[in-house]
Amino acid sequence: MTRSNLFRAIIMGAPGSGKGTVSGRIVKSFGLKHISSGDLLRSNIENRTELGQIADKYIREGKLVPDIYITKCILSELEQIKTHSWLLDGFPRTRDQADDLWHQERIDSVINLEVPFEVIIERIQSRWVHLPSGRVYNVGFNDPEVPGRDDVTGEPLSQRPDDNPVAVRKRLEVYDACTRPINEYFEKKGVLKTFKGSTTDEIWPHVKQYLEATME
Repeated sequence: MTRSNLFRAIIMGAPGSGKGTVSGRIVKSFGLKHISSGDLLRSNIENRTELGQIADKYIREGKLVPDIYITKCILSELEQIKTHSWLLDGFPRTRDQADDLWHQERIDSVINLEVPFEVIIERIQSRWVHLPSGRVYNVGFNDPEVPGRDDVTGEPLSQRPDDNPVAVRKRLEVYDACTRPINEYFEKKGVLKTFKGSTTDEIWPHVKQYLEATME
């Protein structure tokens, strides 16, 4: 596959918007490599790389890992997969990160999922998690086979303390304030595509149709 035939996309979406599910469907349907900034950072920390040790120090001190390290981590990973199409998830998180990425890589599309805050708050209230693995279940949508138990291990599920409505709304407001400049940046570049809806099943057909047309 030549460089001109490659497809490079970013996916944006608030916590609880279904971004993880949509990302999984995109990867499965179109064969893109999924690059998660969170997974990449955790991998570096676990493997005790130079970047991982630096990041771990900031995290242990309760501080945000500076842009320069996150950007270096992502750009280094993308450099290694230049012959592949990819979907970038969790990056950029700031306007400066967006600018650095834009000048380093060709971005074909920024897929932005827009779900009403009230829908997300209601959805997260019904969310149960298997904390050791991170597997998530939603009552009425993605129920565990046995109520209150993880499908794989059978261990008890729990709700995160910060999944209460007040805390969730605050997280969403912070997300909105942080990502609005990023979306405006990519909109000016002509690559932002926003999909609105209340459920993943409502949004996904439009994302799929868009990608089928764009990637022809």
